[in-house]
Amino acid sequence: MTLNQSPTNASMPIALRLAITSGEPSGIGPDLLLALCADQAPHRWDAELVVELVVLGDRKVFTERALLLGLAFNCPDYAPDPLIGTPPQGGRVSFLHCPTASPVQPGKLDARNAAHVLAMLDRAAEGCQSGEFAGMVTAPVHKGVINDAGIPFSGHTEYLADRVGGFPVMMLTARRLPRPLRVALATTHLPLAAVPAAITQESLKRVLTILHRELCAWLGIPTPRILVCGLNPHAGESGHLGREEIDIIGPALEQLRTQGINAIGPLPADTLFTPQYLDHADAVLAMYHDQGLPVLKFAGFGEAVNITLGLPIIRTSVDHGTALDLAGTGKAHGGSLSAAIHAALSLAGRPKNS
Repeated sequence: MTLNQSPTNASMPIALRLAITSGEPSGIGPDLLLALCADQAPHRWDAELVVELVVLGDRKVFTERALLLGLAFNCPDYAPDPLIGTPPQGGRVSFLHCPTASPVQPGKLDARNAAHVLAMLDRAAEGCQSGEFAGMVTAPVHKGVINDAGIPFSGHTEYLADRVGGFPVMMLTARRLPRPLRVALATTHLPLAAVPAAITQESLKRVLTILHRELCAWLGIPTPRILVCGLNPHAGESGHLGREEIDIIGPALEQLRTQGINAIGPLPADTLFTPQYLDHADAVLAMYHDQGLPVLKFAGFGEAVNITLGLPIIRTSVDHGTALDLAGTGKAHGGSLSAAIHAALSLAGRPKNS
């Protein structure tokens, strides 16, 4: 029995093991994860879960960063054991050493360490696929330095999909009353000039089908109400400011509605993100990265969570970047990391409705 399966005795807590990659070593990833490593009390993140967190990183980098920050770092080595029961280290944080190629200085990028960043992602993804890990949480990476190393890389979302399969849909969620604000993206990490050509009826139908399915399956929302942004200002102004809403987005939504998917739109993005609409919505689909995420991050930056839908594994992430200027200063805030861990455990510990 693997860690993400329920025990036969219903009174026993479910044991889950999460992999947490430390991201760009010169950024704030190690800073944030050192706080977890320093706290070696058994972690009970949920009354019904016994949790082990496995931090992936370079032990020397963490040791040096701990000295700089004045933190204790005596995290035990990870001992793989995929069987359910009492996890290694009694549910505490353990450390999986993944060496860097070059010495690390806080705030100083080094392309020679790009392979280290990707090796951690590969190890965590492989563990998720095998059942060794119930899910993975990722600290931020720096896309530019990975590309500078000669490795094409557009982001975690696309990279993991290439490794494990599936069709990824990027969704960020933030606390908001009366309902959480959930923003998914029709396109992810593309230059703005490339966005219109990437939006097709087929791609929209696929993204919205996955979004609808995952909201039902993972979050237990029986009939999700999804608001869909237009691409152009004023949702095209009846074709005077662009025809994508008339020729592509509108027809795709009409077809989906005949299949029972409650996709509403296309709506002007500048009015969609107001309480009049959001108070009655379960999710928003934005057409491109900077159409939806500025609003989401304004509502909950530092506490929001990035969830990758459409993959065969569970993956959550922080809502922020590497913050090179904060690395090693002790000023990094771990609210989003904590929220991402809670979200991954919530997904891993909840039976998925088919």
